[in-house]
Amino acid sequence: MAPSDRGALVIQAVIFDMDGVLADSEPLHFAATRDVLARYGVPYTADHAVEFFGTTDPEMFATLRARHAVLPDPAQLTEERTACVLSLLAQGPVPLPGVPHVPRALRGRYRLALASSSEGTIITSTLAGLGLADGFDAVVSGHEVRRSKPAPDIFLEAARRLDVRPAACAVIEDSPNGLAAARAAGMVAVAVPCAATASLPLDAHHRLDSLLGLEGLLARLSHSGCAPTSNRP
Repeated sequence: MAPSDRGALVIQAVIFDMDGVLADSEPLHFAATRDVLARYGVPYTADHAVEFFGTTDPEMFATLRARHAVLPDPAQLTEERTACVLSLLAQGPVPLPGVPHVPRALRGRYRLALASSSEGTIITSTLAGLGLADGFDAVVSGHEVRRSKPAPDIFLEAARRLDVRPAACAVIEDSPNGLAAARAAGMVAVAVPCAATASLPLDAHHRLDSLLGLEGLLARLSHSGCAPTSNRP
């Protein structure tokens, strides 16, 4: 059931992306990818990174290996990048406005899930550093589903684990790929862009400047019967 056909169905679950939504970690992830590829003489710029926002490491590296034969197996590159990210995360992730208190405030009122394309150990380390290690009823890594964003697989799996219909879920995302995945899943897509994605075209039902506006938006959606409006830049 598409969001526009949901009638009076209210939001029962909120599914958060992690990088760029909870943590200001896009620069960290960019640096890790750039440094790993530099070992093999492959350049990686901010323009390259835009293509892969929301994509899992294996899929990203498979695409890059097809373009650069010098690169080793995607599994090896994924291991190298994971180690690099974890090393950088040891300094502590940088929380974005509203973290951790907005997700904590929503506990008990909504079912909460974290759906991130990052590898499991990166998710665990990031959430621990943000004070949200126990903040979600379900946590799904993009490495656990067949297709990464913009396919809807990760959000549909999150809804399944929460035992909530997709149409009753709101997804909080910062990237075009993530928002496309949310819409493909039949969920309410809420854009909360970070510095790295603010200038990109974000096709969302609603857009917020930060998570600080999320509680108010969810209240308005429930009051209005959750029929989403188009709020696209």
